[in-house]
Formats: sequence, C-alpha cells, structure tokens
Amino acid sequence: MSGVEERLVYQDEQLKIVLRGAPDVPFVALIGEIDASNSPALARALESCRQGAHIVVDTGALTFIDISGLRVLVMPMLPLSQRWIRLHNVTSYQRRLLRMMGWFYEPRTHHLPL
Repeated sequence: MSGVEERLVYQDEQLKIVLRGAPDVPFVALIGEIDASNSPALARALESCRQGAHIVVDTGALTFIDISGLRVLVMPMLPLSQRWIRLHNVTSYQRRLLRMMGWFYEPRTHHLPL
C-alpha cells in the first residue's frame, strides 16, 4: 500500500468513515449503518474529504442505509455534472434502493491504489 495513508474521519455507534488518501483522488470507505441519525455527519465528513473535482466512496461495507443516507451519496437535487461523489463497490441491495427511488445510474469504476 505504498503512498496510501488511512485516517479515521468519523465514528459513532453505527458508522465508521475512513479516508484513504492517495495522490490523485480521495477514497472514502463507509463501514456500518447510515440513517437519519448520522447522515448529517456523513455529509459533513465527505465534504471535509473533498480535495478536487470528486471523491470515490466505497459503500460495500455498509450493512444498512436509509433514504437520508442515499440522498447524501447520490445528491439527486444536483445535475449529474455537479455531483462530486463517485460510488464504488455498490451492493445489489443498494442498487435496488437506488432503482426504487429512480436514482439509479451505473457508478463509474476507478482503479484504486490498494
């Protein structure tokens, strides 16, 4: 993992957010559960990790996410060109929720420096 640094950005009883900084694009891993109680903290944490045009957010280790968490990650009120979060490792459950909300799009894939 040469050149990759990990930093705990946020943690509560349900959610842990870890930033894996790399020279090109910040990579954020979400672990646990997101709901209305911690989605505002998620939004603040992701904004604090933003360094450039976008960040990559790995949702594969989430065990639960509700509509408030999806809104933070998908930014449905913004035009697609202004959305700065790129989802990675989206689970089939998460894809199903995104489709149900009419927010589904094929997440961009990224080569991650792991």
